[in-house]
Amino acid sequence: MAKGFPVGALGRQPAYRLAGHWLTVVWLAAPWLLALGLLVLGLSTLPSTAQAAQDSDRPVLLVMGDSLSAAYGIEQGTGWVSLLQARLDGKARVINASISGETSRGAAARLPDLLGQHEPDIVLLELGGNDGLRGLPPGQFEANMADMIEASQAAGAEVLLLGIDIPPNYGRAYRDAFTSVYTRLANDYDLLLVPFLLEGVALENELMQSDGIHPTAEAQPRILENVWPKLAPLLEANGAVVAEIGQD
Repeated sequence: MAKGFPVGALGRQPAYRLAGHWLTVVWLAAPWLLALGLLVLGLSTLPSTAQAAQDSDRPVLLVMGDSLSAAYGIEQGTGWVSLLQARLDGKARVINASISGETSRGAAARLPDLLGQHEPDIVLLELGGNDGLRGLPPGQFEANMADMIEASQAAGAEVLLLGIDIPPNYGRAYRDAFTSVYTRLANDYDLLLVPFLLEGVALENELMQSDGIHPTAEAQPRILENVWPKLAPLLEANGAVVAEIGQD
């Protein structure tokens, strides 16, 4: 009689015994399979975790503007906000929520949701052009802007004001009353202010589109240079190393 475990004996065992053998194997291997699964899962989440950590270290800029910041009439990607994003080269995240035709009232209505969604560290308010062109009373414009400033500060964001001017045909009194809103808001809320966003651009025909209101693509680097000296300190205060960023 042959001795030892006969070859093929496992295959001739009853089905319930065969199943028992495989359950034993699975039971013994289960801890190793679980550990392997957790290792694979951990490795798969490493890139997203690292990206999330990187994103949390970068300050977030929210630009609330009108056509001057929405690159109206020029190729997308050539506006000053896009140039700013390129200059920052990943050292900060830029959210451009600007809309052509936007008013201070419309922006004030949109801002709370944007603050909750993006949790910005810095809010740039570039508004007023459409309010002025529509003859909105300066007091109403100031109230709308004050609401946005207070909402931004309550959300923990710093605010940079970008001032504008309106055409001279609206009269000196209205223009002075309107533009003085920016200075008064900056003083009242202790904000940095760019007095006139289109300084060095608005009176240069070759830098303005045919409507005389919107700057050309060639003007966008100059606009960024108007903003940068006031924005850079806010970026540095929020952890972005901008001293290493060369100006274009």
